[in-house]
Amino acid sequence: MVAGLSARAAHLRVLVPGEKHAIGECLLINRRAVLAMGVHLAALPVIRAREPVYSLTDKQKEQFLLRAKVIRTKGTARGITGVVRATLSDGTITHDAAIQCIDESKARFDSARGPELNFRDTYKYNIAAYRLDRMLGLKMTPPTVERSYSGKQGAFCWWVDHVLMDELERSTKKRTAPDVDFWNKQIYIVRVFDQLIFNTDRNLGNLIIDKNWRVWMIDHSRAFRMHRDLLLAKNLVKCERRLLAELRGLTEESIAKEMGNYLNRMEIEGLLARRDKIVAIFDKMGPSALYDLPPAAG
Repeated sequence: MVAGLSARAAHLRVLVPGEKHAIGECLLINRRAVLAMGVHLAALPVIRAREPVYSLTDKQKEQFLLRAKVIRTKGTARGITGVVRATLSDGTITHDAAIQCIDESKARFDSARGPELNFRDTYKYNIAAYRLDRMLGLKMTPPTVERSYSGKQGAFCWWVDHVLMDELERSTKKRTAPDVDFWNKQIYIVRVFDQLIFNTDRNLGNLIIDKNWRVWMIDHSRAFRMHRDLLLAKNLVKCERRLLAELRGLTEESIAKEMGNYLNRMEIEGLLARRDKIVAIFDKMGPSALYDLPPAAG
């Protein structure tokens, strides 16, 4: 025990200024109060976190992304859609965001999948994907907002906390999730979501895995096509029971209210047509294709 401290006070640990820690990991103590005990701060052990942890709601993260100042930027390691990694600060919180301002349309685009007519690649779909994710209760897409950057409108996406790896690295290194059942249930949700939004660019680099082996879906700028058919119906193997119920509840009005600024009428109609096909597939499969997953936190 540090001399001069009570047994209770001896267990207090000082936070490094500017750093945040998980609730319950340590106690924040007032510097003046510590000095009043007659103990120099250097005498107390210091806790340093590798990454800041902010216990913020989605709405609070959205407000941060909208208002915080961009203090530095750098390009990302991968990706072809012009993503910039930026560090933002509002004077209290400092956190990274992915900024994407691409907004392109082409009558024809030749990709690895073949030619695509009425091609569109836009930051707006990232915002639509986030909002749809929350409408479905998934919480598998980071908070994303629309904001101006360098004279252009773009999407600011909260940088996923405590990234362990992406799916490319996991696959390359052949790493197995500690809870295979939980992992598989998350991947089933990813597959349903991608069919719903007609995601033409899901790749191993835009599935992010955090330290809890929770999967995050990012970069949806090439989704939300107007097609009424599914991209790969064979990928629909199982569906989380709550997700299926939320799919049934989607309406043109509810989608337009949440995403009307980012999807046009034909894109919304295509989404609902695909929803109908997804629901029909799982209705035909029956209860054996359904499972339960605890609601995601944070």
